[in-house]
Amino acid sequence: MLTRILLAALLAGVLSGVFVTAAQELRVTPLIIEAETYENVGVAPDTGIERTFFTFVTNVLVGVSFALILTAGVLLTKTSLDLRSGLVWGMGGFIAFVLAPNFGLSPELPGMAAAELPSRQGWWIFTVMATAAALLIFAFKQKIFWMLGGLALLLAPHIYGAPVLATAQSVVPASLAAQFAVATIVTSLLFWLVLGGVLGWLVERVTGNQGLKGQPS
Repeated sequence: MLTRILLAALLAGVLSGVFVTAAQELRVTPLIIEAETYENVGVAPDTGIERTFFTFVTNVLVGVSFALILTAGVLLTKTSLDLRSGLVWGMGGFIAFVLAPNFGLSPELPGMAAAELPSRQGWWIFTVMATAAALLIFAFKQKIFWMLGGLALLLAPHIYGAPVLATAQSVVPASLAAQFAVATIVTSLLFWLVLGGVLGWLVERVTGNQGLKGQPS
């Protein structure tokens, strides 16, 4: 049974990777290509099949990784998983991995100024872990002191503050950056909903409509 669940997670990851690649090609990728014209004036950006292929491979790997993370979370909490609950888990993944970090670190286009990569990575990891822990507390721990602890975890990264440059200069127009931020967030939301929904639907099928509840962790 566990093998079939893992295969379902792998398939959900692949399908969500295919979906988000197609979604990115509609809006996100064109904005990146446009930004590259500002970063490298006079040099035409590569818009060929190689870029799309590597984007596709990366998205599939990311989709599979996140599908396995969601599956592990459901197993550890010993909750059921079906289409509806999968969408809930997908929304939780979107909040933890995308929405919360974006309050401090907006999606970046080529040519945009940013703080040093290690500091941004550290803050992002801290924010994701704190937000995910807070969401799990809100979902499974209803006592007041647990809820207050979850709230503290949720706010802690933003009180500490994301790393930013003292003087941030960018060759990319602000309007283009804003469009990219919106497009990236919307695309990420759709990715997480597809991932969670497909994962829940597949797991429900392979476990005989029992979800993951009662499965060995």
